[in-house]
Amino acid sequence: MFYYTYILKSLKNNSLYIGYTTDLRKRFKEHNSGKNLATKPYIPYKLIFYEAFLNRIDAKNREEYLKGGYGRKTIKTLLNRYLDIQSDSKII
Repeated sequence: MFYYTYILKSLKNNSLYIGYTTDLRKRFKEHNSGKNLATKPYIPYKLIFYEAFLNRIDAKNREEYLKGGYGRKTIKTLLNRYLDIQSDSKII
């Protein structure tokens, strides 16, 4: 089984959402159908990045890292071309 850390971008306000899950397709559908209260006001979403891990703790740690200060810098480094093309994004 894989565990996924992912980044979604709101097509409504360009904010970014970071999470982790065992079923990326199902979780993406849940976000876009409004089943997640934190993301519901900003649907629809586009999946812009994901990483797969063999261990749940590794995926959770990566999610926490990406939500922090150095993680935001990492996101900008990993996705700099994509984010430069898009308007300013903020992390929710």
